[in-house]
Amino acid sequence: MELAWPFLVALLFFLLAFLHANSGRHAHRRLPPGPAVVPVLGNLLWFRHQGMDVLRAVSRLHARHGPLLALRMGSRLQVTVSDRRLAHLALVERGAAMADRPEFAPRELLGLDAHAITTSSYGPLWRLFRRNFVSEVAHPARLRLFAPARAAVLAELTNKLRLMEGEGGGDRGTIVEAFQHAMFGLLVAMCFGERLEERAVRDIAAAQRDLLLYSGNLGVLAFLPAITTRLFSGRIRAMATKRQRLKDMYMPLIHARRERKIHGSARRDSQTMTTTAALPHSYVDTLLDIRLNDDEGGRALTDDEMVALCSEFLNAGTDTTSTALQWIMAELVKNPDIQDKLHGEIEATIATTGLDHISEEDVHKMPYLKAVVLEGLRRHPPGYLVLLHAPAEDMELGGYMIPKGTTVNFMVADMSMDEQAWERPTQFAPERFLPGGDGEGTDITGTREIRMMPFGAGRRICPGLNVATLHLEYFVANLVREFEWREQEGEEVDVDGEKAEFTVVMANPLRARLVPRGIV
Repeated sequence: MELAWPFLVALLFFLLAFLHANSGRHAHRRLPPGPAVVPVLGNLLWFRHQGMDVLRAVSRLHARHGPLLALRMGSRLQVTVSDRRLAHLALVERGAAMADRPEFAPRELLGLDAHAITTSSYGPLWRLFRRNFVSEVAHPARLRLFAPARAAVLAELTNKLRLMEGEGGGDRGTIVEAFQHAMFGLLVAMCFGERLEERAVRDIAAAQRDLLLYSGNLGVLAFLPAITTRLFSGRIRAMATKRQRLKDMYMPLIHARRERKIHGSARRDSQTMTTTAALPHSYVDTLLDIRLNDDEGGRALTDDEMVALCSEFLNAGTDTTSTALQWIMAELVKNPDIQDKLHGEIEATIATTGLDHISEEDVHKMPYLKAVVLEGLRRHPPGYLVLLHAPAEDMELGGYMIPKGTTVNFMVADMSMDEQAWERPTQFAPERFLPGGDGEGTDITGTREIRMMPFGAGRRICPGLNVATLHLEYFVANLVREFEWREQEGEEVDVDGEKAEFTVVMANPLRARLVPRGIV
């Protein structure tokens, strides 16, 4: 401690000098309004709580200061946007200017040498990664190649839910856990081209979640990274260990697909992972074919780069989709008339196809199903904020200056509850998206205008939009086809309580009585 005090005093003086210089540099600019700033700490005292309390605090500050809000986290300026028109101006009309990502700490200091779609700066590498995902995974023709995995995961999920309803089912997990495992297992199959045994899927999920949870410990590195990366070097080493653990799980699966491409069949030690089925196409297959641009020598991806992209693939689609699925099913339990109307559309569709389930082709012909999913995403967007943006140059927005490199975010939930855009926004009403409703023709991509943006908008809109909406429509339809979802006796489903985790989830996880509908 005796050695630490001089260092801390020197750090304090350095911070004060930095803030003074920074405030002088921007004195001639009209920055967005915000609460009073405490020297060194900025507005950190406003956010001494966590989770939903932080989101609610930001909403209250917007109500006080307006649609553009400036906050300081230490020396770093952050701006949030709550107005949908300003969001459209920033993300769509001036999309290229707001398409970058903030770099909160030099990647070399963190020991990172691999980019992914979400983390790459706006430029050739990002375009390459995104174009590959959109054309080779999210394109409808490619999505059809994963149909066997979707059908198998659906069968496993319905069997698991049926067992949960049976005698002694209370120890077989919860509905949301079943949803999370199903979505993660499906994405593992799509990523690596193989459906793995349940134990292998759970091991990968545990390693992935452990890494994601621990990454929250690196937030302190945003506060003067040149210093904090040395003060907290142990956290960086711990992250490296967790990344290596995940890499050790991924690489046998990646090597198996490489062998399959070369020799036509996979050869792998049976003790590492046991597969139950192989798919003709996978995300890893596309990564093995990528060659970087000429300035990178036209080389193939490194192992670390492929691991980063695979990890992103699994992270981005699991919690978001399973969270949205839970909210939608909860609303269907809460609103049995809406569930009955949806089931009527399902029965009518099955009557025309002669199948005993709803296929991927069927969901495209079911307007009420689409309306239910859209209303679920509007009323309960899985993320109340998007991934961070940063302007590439100084940018004027709403009469204020946003300096280059400023961290910018957008209040997704506030926009989808805007009373000027929606009638009775707190009500779950899928009919609003049908002809004559106030949401008719809503563009979920936000290209024409932003009324809701659960997947973001503009250049950095989530490239998995088509994948997520297909999965939601497919699973919602077939779960309603299989079961009648009712409230447990004496237990009211709470569709208003919220809790912030990786996504905004139900504060009281969904519990429902599932009554098998039988064979139609």
